[in-house]
Amino acid sequence: MPGTYTGKDIQVLEGLEPVRKRPGMYIGGTGKPGLHHLLWELVDNGVDEATNGYASRIAVTLHRDGRSVTVSDNGRGIPVDNHPVKKVPALQVILTTLHSGGKFDLKQYKTAGGLHGVGASVVNALSEQLVATVKRDGKMYQQRYRRGKPTTALRVVREPVRGTGTTIYFKPDSDLFESVLFDPAWIAEQLEIKTYLNHNLRIIFTDEVAGTKCEFYHEGGVTEYLAHLVGKAGAPAVHADIFSVIQDELEGGARIEAAIQWTEAPTEVVRSFVNGIPTPGGGTHEQGFRNAVRKAVRAFMETHNLLPRSMGIISDDILEGIVAIVSVFMVDPQFQGQTKEKLNNPSARSLVSGAVRLALEQFLNARPTAGDAIAARIIQSAKARQASRSAAASVRKKSKVRRRLNLPGKLADCSSTDPVESELFIVEGDSAGGSAKQGRDRAFQAVLPLRGKVLNAEQASLKRVLANTELSNVTQALGCGLGNGLDLSQLRYHKVILLMDADSDGHHIATLLLTFLYRHMRALIDRGHVFIAEPPLYRLDAGKKTYWALDDADRMRITRRLRKKRSNIKIEVQRFKGLGEMMPATLKETTMDPAKRRLLQVVIPEGERLETDNTIAGLMGKDASVRCSYIMENAATVEDLDV
Repeated sequence: MPGTYTGKDIQVLEGLEPVRKRPGMYIGGTGKPGLHHLLWELVDNGVDEATNGYASRIAVTLHRDGRSVTVSDNGRGIPVDNHPVKKVPALQVILTTLHSGGKFDLKQYKTAGGLHGVGASVVNALSEQLVATVKRDGKMYQQRYRRGKPTTALRVVREPVRGTGTTIYFKPDSDLFESVLFDPAWIAEQLEIKTYLNHNLRIIFTDEVAGTKCEFYHEGGVTEYLAHLVGKAGAPAVHADIFSVIQDELEGGARIEAAIQWTEAPTEVVRSFVNGIPTPGGGTHEQGFRNAVRKAVRAFMETHNLLPRSMGIISDDILEGIVAIVSVFMVDPQFQGQTKEKLNNPSARSLVSGAVRLALEQFLNARPTAGDAIAARIIQSAKARQASRSAAASVRKKSKVRRRLNLPGKLADCSSTDPVESELFIVEGDSAGGSAKQGRDRAFQAVLPLRGKVLNAEQASLKRVLANTELSNVTQALGCGLGNGLDLSQLRYHKVILLMDADSDGHHIATLLLTFLYRHMRALIDRGHVFIAEPPLYRLDAGKKTYWALDDADRMRITRRLRKKRSNIKIEVQRFKGLGEMMPATLKETTMDPAKRRLLQVVIPEGERLETDNTIAGLMGKDASVRCSYIMENAATVEDLDV
């Protein structure tokens, strides 16, 4: 058992110690991707020089041992004069100090992939050996390091020399990585991509292990890269002309390049980059791109009467078979983590969407042959999707009928056996359940009333969850199981709607149910099957018209709007104490009728999954101090509480 916990137990990691202690924080892990991330950091420094007009060539050499690499560029060379504060050469500061570099303002680099000032120092910290060589001012300087610490002073090793540039030799520390053998094929592929994205850049890759040398230079840019990807995919292109767009000097100095071609492939391929850095996690620039493609294609099909009336065209139909590249250069990109896998800048969404949408519409209208071919490809995708859904529904129909025998007694099921069109309302209490059963459309709407507040699944074991009557009823009604046994192909309703009173108790019950679904049926949320109904809290009658208000703020907005039109208007206000107090016709009109109701779809944004998990664990877990802190921090924003 630990003893006392005092100040002497607090560790302070100095210099580069944090990197060696927790390398995963800086390079994502100590496996193959993390090992190669060291190389990408150094290459990207050279690319930043090239992007800003200071370099034109990068040389990468994988040495004969397969474990060490040299990266060289013909840029300006890292400064070697003494830092005014640290009183040591700037080169040493950059290689031994986290968050140091010349990319924190716009004086030296307009755009850059290295933003945090940690790349070179992290490589140094995680290397058994590192040798930095700089050519500047007619001299060649060199300094050696071992595991992040200098073993020699910076010294001049040759003069005079011609040209400028930086050369870094490094050998990753075998004590820290699972393997320190580099993959030459992967290196070559990534280096070639850099030259597609920077069409004035030449990269030479020498593989001493295999005795080969490759030179990459692509003046065609992203258009040439797209042609390479389409050819590599092997699926025939739907249209011959490649769509491409380049927009310079956008808001904030941003630059956007994109290229698209539709193919017969069954999937979509979108490669995105920010300042030359690949973003496999996507982000706001990819969201803006997809929005632009959807809107541009739909506008073209509507203009030319190509949208089929017998079926709906969805986003997946439009994007199926697409091969695309999106490259964004911006001044201050906000990445998710040091490995820069996802872009978070909200402005990138509208910038990319605006640049791509208009250009793509013009492309489609100017090339009717290509536009018609793309539209035909999309309609083909929609027909295939609809045929697949019909086939799956016919297979499920018999099994769904048989499984009705095991449904909970309180469930008022719908007559439809097609899960795609069926809805389940999970309702608070028998009284509200009675109104909902009378107000529903029996053809496709089912109702399951629950008794009181359900078990808090965050604080209960799986055994207790399974034994709970109310949660067991929910599980049986949905029919898809839970936990590791969850099978969405058995889901009986594709809309699961939580219908609770519009008060604090109702919100609490909805939160308890969401906690259960999140912890034990998360795939329902991920696939977009979970919704929250928004029943009104107030009815306002003004003259011959009736208005419904969701809450007090909504009631005040409606009242102000009505009195603005007519100051002496008489407004009768009725507050519903609960759903059970509503007449079935009222509940149907306001909350259950698909044409009039308001539903909130429950979604977990891709970049907020960890935050969501922590929030549920904190607010619904056993540690009451987290809830207490949250209440104290947010009490000032609460205007009214139901008591």
